[in-house]
Amino acid sequence: MATAKKSWLQLLGPGLLFAGAAVGVSHLVYSTRAGANYGFGLVWLVLLANLFKYPFFEFGPRYASATGHSLLEGYQKLGKWVLALFGLITIGTMFTVQAAVTLVTASLAVNIFGITDSLLIWVCILLLICSGLLVVGRYKLLDNLMKFIIITLTVVTLVAVFMAFSNQVGEISFTQQFSIGGAHLAFVIAFMGWMPAPLDLSVWHSLWTLEKQKQSKAEFDIKQSLFDFNIGYIGTTFLALFFMSLGALVMYHSGEQFSPKGTVFAKQLIELYTNTLGQGAGTFIALAAFITMFSTTITCLDALPRSMARAHYLFLGEGASISLDEPDEQGKTSLEMPKSYYWGWLVVLMLGALLILSMLLTNMATFLMIATILSFLTAPFFAIANYILVTKHIEPEHRPPLATRILSILGIAYLFIFCAIYIWSLVG
Repeated sequence: MATAKKSWLQLLGPGLLFAGAAVGVSHLVYSTRAGANYGFGLVWLVLLANLFKYPFFEFGPRYASATGHSLLEGYQKLGKWVLALFGLITIGTMFTVQAAVTLVTASLAVNIFGITDSLLIWVCILLLICSGLLVVGRYKLLDNLMKFIIITLTVVTLVAVFMAFSNQVGEISFTQQFSIGGAHLAFVIAFMGWMPAPLDLSVWHSLWTLEKQKQSKAEFDIKQSLFDFNIGYIGTTFLALFFMSLGALVMYHSGEQFSPKGTVFAKQLIELYTNTLGQGAGTFIALAAFITMFSTTITCLDALPRSMARAHYLFLGEGASISLDEPDEQGKTSLEMPKSYYWGWLVVLMLGALLILSMLLTNMATFLMIATILSFLTAPFFAIANYILVTKHIEPEHRPPLATRILSILGIAYLFIFCAIYIWSLVG
């Protein structure tokens, strides 16, 4: 019995990495801010975003398990221009994404650990620590580390929410507190951009699924892959609701205005919880917040170079026709490529993120708004490409059921409608 349980835990991995990457800015910053500014009035938005984005994230592990290839190989099948478009979108967003999540993590580190008040120094420290962990342990260490982080984060957040509910005075209202337009609409689009995560995480998940297969040396099992994914996805949804609850129960009607400066924002976040719930709860919140953002920082630092390296490798025509189960003359499969691709893109990502932060360090709120809105506006590309791949380019028995396909079509419509509304608001 113990062996079976251990085996089951060992099989989990990519879904928890997804959770580690997803539960970051969208949860700690935007979910908390949504609760603080609008109470429980935006619960519907969390549920809507998680529902309509679900199929497109699920298609990542589904495609990888069904074909033995990542979504990037799938994009190449759709046409080299699709792979090139993925690369252009990723290059256009990757530095901003990494800079954004590292900036929030550094802001928390300044308030929790002290040492120095320089955000740029903390950013460098965090990038060096995370890259060092990836150099030493690669995927295996990341896999094991994320299981510990996600379990700890869930427990700490649950304790904090329970304490917040225990201290709640008065009735809880779910009344809608804002009108669609202006700054409110910009917030909604930004919130949905990273709720629960940018859609390019589907590509990351497909790569992690293949890497997990490579590490475990087990046969692909679609049911197991989807079960693993669902655990991570459902977990991110509940955590989003938990962080929104903390913002609504502790900060709503507090009269506080969040500062756009990273260190001040982090200090306000921790102090509001501490003042309302006590010093013990403040410690829990600070720990949960830092764990949340550290997990996002390290998973992004692994996944962005991993996806760009693979896309780069495929675009040059390397490994394009090699099957996972059919090694070439040198015994290499499509999963294997020169490590220089990964390390090269890792260095490029770190330098690019540092360059952006050195220029745009002073206003975290605006910086995050730009990053999240860009992610939402590029989401339709990933949604359509992923849908075509799993409905046309895998064996019929592995294709998603009718209900998921219908939800996908509704999800594509949802993405286009909100993108159109936002663009119209800018033009108008």
